[in-house]
Amino acid sequence: MRLPITPVNTLLRDLRTQLRQNYPAGRILMAVDALPDVATAAFADDFAAIVGEDGTAVFRAHAGDFLLPRTERQGTERAAQWFDEETFRRVLVDPFRNGRQTAATTGFQLRAWDAQRNQPVEARWVTAPEDAVLVVDGPFLNTPRLRGMWHYSVWLEVPDEQHAAASGRSMDAPYTSAEYAYLREQPVQYASALVDVADPARPVQIFRDSC
Repeated sequence: MRLPITPVNTLLRDLRTQLRQNYPAGRILMAVDALPDVATAAFADDFAAIVGEDGTAVFRAHAGDFLLPRTERQGTERAAQWFDEETFRRVLVDPFRNGRQTAATTGFQLRAWDAQRNQPVEARWVTAPEDAVLVVDGPFLNTPRLRGMWHYSVWLEVPDEQHAAASGRSMDAPYTSAEYAYLREQPVQYASALVDVADPARPVQIFRDSC
């Protein structure tokens, strides 16, 4: 089903075209990355819907559903300290990626942790056809340890003043130390596409020479 023509959907169709130019088929892993105060889930949901317009099997996952237990991440902010990368790879990324080599029978799990209850979720395994797209959203997804797993990634950006307002910080120090550390890792340079979402209803792709 083709979705209505809106500024958001027009941009997302452009991104889909860019994705498909390099990856027309197969198992594709895509990330929607940003700093923690930028909403990634709605954008990723909309992108998944656009990718699925032609009948492509699309699956959604959130980084926040693969957390470490609260006692292990208390007082930390970095992906390596709050994100359960081992479980993320073992139950989702690796079986999704390898399913094409196993006649699409390999199951994968889209959630592993209930952040509200601070406990594991009941394992629910799903399968996918040989051609499928997995869209994952969340912060810090282009850290050096994770960036190599994505076929395509989108960086969502807002102006410094908007970020500072959302996080309750001043313009003198709009980012936390963890966010500054992540920005020094150059996630923008490793993103396939940059999108300004200062106005979520009218996102704009940013083109930079460094991309």
